[in-house]
Amino acid sequence: MFQLPSGAEIQSIIATLKSGVGFFVPEIYLSVLFMLLIVVDLTVKGRKNNLLASLTALGLAASFFLIYQQHALEPGEIFFGMYVLDEFALFFKYFFVLSGILAVMVSVADEQLNRQVQSIGEYYALIVAMVVGMIMMASSADLLMMFLSMELVGLTAYVLTGYLKNDLRSAEAALKYLVYGAVSSGLMVYGFSLIYGLTAETNIVKISAELAQHGYDPLVMILASLLILAGFGYKIGAVPFHFWSPDVYEGAPTPITAYLSVGSKAAGFAILMRFFYVAIPHGGEPYQDIAGLDWLMLLILLSIASMIYGNVVALWQTNVKRLLAYSSIAHAGYALLGIIVMDELGIQATLFYLLSYLLMNIGAFYVVILIANRTGSENLEDYRGLGRKMPLAGAALTVFLISLVGLPPTIGFIGKLMIFSALLAKGSVYIWLALIGVLTSVISLYYYMLIPLNMYLRDSLHPDENKDRTGMVHQVAIAVLMMLTIYFGLFFQPLTDFAKASSSMLGLTIY
Repeated sequence: MFQLPSGAEIQSIIATLKSGVGFFVPEIYLSVLFMLLIVVDLTVKGRKNNLLASLTALGLAASFFLIYQQHALEPGEIFFGMYVLDEFALFFKYFFVLSGILAVMVSVADEQLNRQVQSIGEYYALIVAMVVGMIMMASSADLLMMFLSMELVGLTAYVLTGYLKNDLRSAEAALKYLVYGAVSSGLMVYGFSLIYGLTAETNIVKISAELAQHGYDPLVMILASLLILAGFGYKIGAVPFHFWSPDVYEGAPTPITAYLSVGSKAAGFAILMRFFYVAIPHGGEPYQDIAGLDWLMLLILLSIASMIYGNVVALWQTNVKRLLAYSSIAHAGYALLGIIVMDELGIQATLFYLLSYLLMNIGAFYVVILIANRTGSENLEDYRGLGRKMPLAGAALTVFLISLVGLPPTIGFIGKLMIFSALLAKGSVYIWLALIGVLTSVISLYYYMLIPLNMYLRDSLHPDENKDRTGMVHQVAIAVLMMLTIYFGLFFQPLTDFAKASSSMLGLTIY
């Protein structure tokens, strides 16, 4: 029979919560920023898009200082083991705040979004809410907190995807996103329930200890892993959980497409790595853990299928946003290769790859938005001749696409080099995985280079001698992103050191 807690128990709970507040300061600050944006939107009259965008970007940038201060804290669990603070979590806090700032920048650049939406206050508030949710995903150490944080990200993403209320493509994308999200969440929760049934625990560290100490039924565990992987695979957009990606990426406002392609995907990788590395016991032999469970083989199959399917289907795309959507599926496969390695070098490679993908993919979508402002189109044919009309945008987009292929001297080359090096360092068993990655990268060279081909080597079907009307702020932004893409391709040591320092979860050796 349920009994109310005693006064002493209540005091103990309050004391535990208070002791964890100091570890939760950035999240509290961002939650206050979320509410402040709503209040400003309600109180300030008239057009306030620039005010809200500036307030959001500055507010997010200020959180870097709070996150930096957390390096001085000892890694550990808070809030009864539901939440953790470690170098791995801090890496993704920086990552998600930076992705939020870049999402605000590209939102300001999108004329369609600013033209169709008169009051945009809740738009920027929801971006901040997504940042909070993604940070909580990366820091969750409990099945309940994992589910709640994923739902926070999912619900805000559904709203933002359908934010263009008068656009049928946007409404269709939001509906498809919602349906697929609901199904994947249901499957994931069912998998969580099986794990809880095996261990009677929801904390992933305790789950790992229970499974290692008492063993488990391999059939139940493989079923639970499959179901949980459905939820995580949906977040990262990997095959066969990718069906929502092309339609959602094409129909959503382009800034939200860019944000989902880097932020939401990285959050999925963060929670996937923390769960499978910590909660599920594993051994040192390829493909085999202590009880003979081939859960790593599931990730290998997902990675191979994503690389092949994403790159091959992208060959036939004529819409640039849809092309980048299939490209995003392929990049999920490349990032999974680092997780498959299951050692420090693999984690470091995956973290670096996510950083490189953030830079080059946001940059690519930024230029796509600027071109859409001029042409009103996202079709590949309408890019013909734009290299002469928009020289800086054309050059920047070419650099970002070269980086997405993985060619030197860009950050994308270093990202793929680290992934393939981590595979080769594990021995001959993994060589064929690296070979598939290289061959599929060669395939991607064709469809990525179709865009510069149209911009520079084909004449426009609609001659337009108007000057480039891109604002100076946006030209500076894409120039900076382009230079960073090249700079970190040449001088990558700071980012690799940062990724290496961030590969520790709870200060434990987990590989």
